[in-house]
Amino acid sequence: MKIHLTSVFVDDQTEALRFYTEVLGFLKKHDVPLGGEDRWLTVVSPEEPGGTELLLEPARHPAARTYRDALVQDGIPLAQFAVTDVKAEYERLRALGVRFTQEPTETGPVTTAVLDDTCGNLIQLATEPR
Repeated sequence: MKIHLTSVFVDDQTEALRFYTEVLGFLKKHDVPLGGEDRWLTVVSPEEPGGTELLLEPARHPAARTYRDALVQDGIPLAQFAVTDVKAEYERLRALGVRFTQEPTETGPVTTAVLDDTCGNLIQLATEPR
């Protein structure tokens, strides 16, 4: 068994696609119209184009908004992305105008930072322990 798909709830799929591809550097994998404004819209890591997909899911359901907003209010990231060097990625993304709610912080063998994805979520970046 393996993880094939996970999702983040987003306010605007078009803006989310722009941020996740143009800023974070993911690749668009699927973009299928579902009727109305909604799409089956996924992105993948350029390092693993056949790997786990991230669904940029519309946050239309009231429970999704309540859950997501509560996490943001409490400063809890919805997802975590692995990077080779959190400090370098932090500097690269800040230069692109990304807002961070936590600067790079060493916690034992892992360094983390938390960014605002502009779509209603906090996302944690983390190095993998060596």
